[in-house]
Amino acid sequence: MSDAWPWIVVAGLGAFHGLNPAMGWLFAVALGLHRHDRHVVWLSLLPIAAGHALSVALVAAAVVSIGMLIDGRALSVVAGFGLIVWALYHWRFGARHRVRVGLQTGLLGLGLWSFLMATAHGAGLMLWPALMPLCFPGTAAASSGGPLVPALAGVGLHTLAMLLVTGAIAVTVYEWVGLAALRHAWINLDLIWTVALIAAGLWLIVG
Repeated sequence: MSDAWPWIVVAGLGAFHGLNPAMGWLFAVALGLHRHDRHVVWLSLLPIAAGHALSVALVAAAVVSIGMLIDGRALSVVAGFGLIVWALYHWRFGARHRVRVGLQTGLLGLGLWSFLMATAHGAGLMLWPALMPLCFPGTAAASSGGPLVPALAGVGLHTLAMLLVTGAIAVTVYEWVGLAALRHAWINLDLIWTVALIAAGLWLIVG
């Protein structure tokens, strides 16, 4: 179980990221409604997942690269404080720096939007506590095939979980719920996101 928990966390965070409307499902629904085509909802999921995966992959690459140069414990503490600072910045100023993309954007623009939103929200940074045990030299996962293999597997698993949840919510809202109903059942996910970033930072510091 101790070897499995990083993979479980990576997949769980993917599902959590998929729940966040800022990560893509709300845009997919709005784009489908704007163009009156359910196929657009499905098609939008591909660039959304690609942009998110690229953002997370850059963080995974940083983990692998830094892990070869710096002591793991020192990096954990620095990364933990960095996550907490990022969370406070997101809570205080995040709403002022939303990435705005019009509904007329193409798939390339949607992928760029997804990448920028995932990066601005610190989606990849949130994965650090789970990626470090997978990618750092000396860990079981890294020793079996080098740090690059588990890093790529982690990004793939995370993206798959995110895509499944994003797709399920987007199709459900588009086909049955509708955007109007969300006005009466909206959850402040920005606050939950901020708390999750802080929790990940504390995990790295005290872990």
